[in-house]
Amino acid sequence: MAPGSSRRNARSRTSSSTEANDGGENSLGNAKPRRRDKNKDQNSIRILNVDIKILLGISVLAFFVILLLIRNLIIRPAGKAQRPRVITPFPSPKLMDLPQFQGEHKESLYWGTYRPHVYFGIRARTPRSLVAGLMWIGVKDGMYHMRHVCQDSDELNTYGWTQHNGRDFGHQVLVDQGLKLTTSFLKSKSEGSGYGGDWAVQIDVQTDKPELDNEMLRHGHLFFYLADESGHVLSLAGDNLDTDKNSLLASGSRSDIGDWQLHLKSKEVLEVHYSGFRTPHIHNLSDLVQHNLGAQVRKFGQLLLSDSSEDSPNILVFQISASIPFKADIAFVSGTKVKMSKVKERVSRLTGASLTSLLQDKQTEFDVKFEQRFNVADKLEPESTIVGKAAIANMLGGIGYFYGQSKISIPENSSLRGHDNFISYWPAELYTAVPSRPFFPRGFLWDEGFHQLLIWRWDVHICLDIIGHWLDLMNIDGWIPREQILGSEALSKVPEEFVAQYPSNGNPPTLFLVIRDLLDGMEKNKFTATESNRITSFLERAFVRLEAWFQWYNTTQKGKEMGSYYWHGRDNKVTRELNPKTLSSGLDDYPRASHPSDEERHLDLRCWMLLAANCMQSITQLLKNDKKPEKEYGSTAKLLSDFDMLNQMHLHPLVGAYYDFGNHTEKVRLSWKETRPFFPFMGKIIPSDSWILGKQLDLISNSTVFWTDYGLRSLSKTSSMYMKRNTEHDPPYWRGPIWMNMNYMILSALYHYSKEDGPYSDRARVIYDDLRGNLIRNVVRNYHQTGFLWEQYDQKKGKGKGARLFTGWTSLVLLIMAEAYT
Repeated sequence: MAPGSSRRNARSRTSSSTEANDGGENSLGNAKPRRRDKNKDQNSIRILNVDIKILLGISVLAFFVILLLIRNLIIRPAGKAQRPRVITPFPSPKLMDLPQFQGEHKESLYWGTYRPHVYFGIRARTPRSLVAGLMWIGVKDGMYHMRHVCQDSDELNTYGWTQHNGRDFGHQVLVDQGLKLTTSFLKSKSEGSGYGGDWAVQIDVQTDKPELDNEMLRHGHLFFYLADESGHVLSLAGDNLDTDKNSLLASGSRSDIGDWQLHLKSKEVLEVHYSGFRTPHIHNLSDLVQHNLGAQVRKFGQLLLSDSSEDSPNILVFQISASIPFKADIAFVSGTKVKMSKVKERVSRLTGASLTSLLQDKQTEFDVKFEQRFNVADKLEPESTIVGKAAIANMLGGIGYFYGQSKISIPENSSLRGHDNFISYWPAELYTAVPSRPFFPRGFLWDEGFHQLLIWRWDVHICLDIIGHWLDLMNIDGWIPREQILGSEALSKVPEEFVAQYPSNGNPPTLFLVIRDLLDGMEKNKFTATESNRITSFLERAFVRLEAWFQWYNTTQKGKEMGSYYWHGRDNKVTRELNPKTLSSGLDDYPRASHPSDEERHLDLRCWMLLAANCMQSITQLLKNDKKPEKEYGSTAKLLSDFDMLNQMHLHPLVGAYYDFGNHTEKVRLSWKETRPFFPFMGKIIPSDSWILGKQLDLISNSTVFWTDYGLRSLSKTSSMYMKRNTEHDPPYWRGPIWMNMNYMILSALYHYSKEDGPYSDRARVIYDDLRGNLIRNVVRNYHQTGFLWEQYDQKKGKGKGARLFTGWTSLVLLIMAEAYT
């Protein structure tokens, strides 16, 4: 029987039986048979076959639809739409779930000075933390001013950490006109302590103008507060606070640390007042305190808090007033459900003479570790060493913890819908250093790579922790938002137009600078066995994320020609800028092609991709992964390091300098356009015996081009855009001033070439020594004159410019002092 014939025969029998019954006769065959229309029967059979097939198809489709609906109901709640890719987390285990970041390590970093945007603040590394901070009243031009959030308009003479170890100790000096405050922070883990241990703050208030007969400078007013972001109620010790009889200020309980108490002690006579607030936010706490004080001044003519509280307060503010000079010690003890004697013992240890002694021990430990890590005693005079310590202390003291959701801009051609043309990233945490406490107290992706060049040399475990947090922010496409503005406090410092992040835009992948250092350090046995094992296990888990990150750049930022790249995100419609900015490159207003297009070839991005490819190849060799990815990264690195191809695409042979390529000039023709010519030099791509290396040294050392007595300019003095404003309100940024990160990388290359065999080694050494000396002298001079490290330095007189207290990559001056290069 032919296949399917049984089904056809059954169908025929059904048809015949039906016809006999329709005729009204019995089915026994007694009636006269009718004439049959053969064609009609065949058509009926075909129609019936089609109908059954359609019915079967509909049934199968309905079956799978029902299965899909059941699956969706099980996997995600009803009504919840599928998450867009741009806000879908990368599907691999988180780095922060590694065992090395749990247990003792995690607990040791629980409390810290993780609020860099305020002059002094403490919080825990948890999304809804117990938060502490300090305010004070300063005097300026005969008027009182509240100090709390770091801002230039306060015009403090100086502030910043002079010592900080990143874990359990920090010492800061703040000078506000005639008022001098020192704030010292200490953590302690004792028997009976709750999770994360206890901590203490010592505040020393002095005046550097005791001879002035100024009543306003005779009395100091501090405001120390405690706030619970979870909204838990804080209990006041009593309506009338008398610290002579009872040091307890407040108490409470949390699931993470257990019961806790806050105590205040001092040898001086203190006047203490308080106010309690109930609010879900703390970023406007300064306003709440000032409003309370203002009401008291209007009613009673006294600058004192009201000694009152709203119902169920989650914020308590304590005003500590006394005659200057005075010192106050504040102790926070957790896990207080023990015998009271133990609590008193712990409070005693964290206040008074005992606390002062502990702080002195920590200061000595810091100084010893500083010399061990950077070995600068024989290379520097004391004035430079002070600046070096401030650089690493402010880097570590500027580490913050943030939690929230980034806002992601929705492309115009997207089908996605969101509020005000953005959608929210998933809720995420970030533990990171920050570039500047008053101006940029948040995470910046390309800055962080430079930050970690210092931090890994101080504490490699903190470094890995920070890099892990950044990589865990990666989405399913391998993209990381370049600027992290997480939480209400961070948002309060950023204008609305700069909040949204663009998923088409990247940032230089400078974390590979750190990874290259770590790989090199393991090869040269710079780490202990435990440290090497932790770095290796970190890279094992990080590999899939680093691979996705690399591929994101390699696909989304590639150019038209093989081996070319360009920064996406430039505005080709702008008509009011001298040159459209390239914010994603990190170099902002540095000159690029005047008419952005996909024809561009950006030299800096090509060099960053070579660094990334080399690192990926080294990681695969370390981990002994499958040979295929190693071969792929090796071939990419070989392509991008091809010196002849690099020269064909970017070298101006008559000048011996490297350029971007793109549509430029008023006539809009493809031409080379000046960019920083030193990226191949900084990447050490140029052979040590190449004539091009000699040309690069000519450009560096020429005072009519890049050289100054304070460091190298960020743009050639011969450029048509040198120190030109981009718009009326947009002064030159990367168009001339001296930037420490670029100077550090050039010094690193000079140091390298000075040790390479070749005709230019001696000259490289001379230029290296002169440039290093100029940079150190200028930064040290500015610090002692102004009290700050600066974002950039003027190329004419060396004066600090831009953001002050910029202890981000300007802190690289310490590595320059130590001659520690990538």
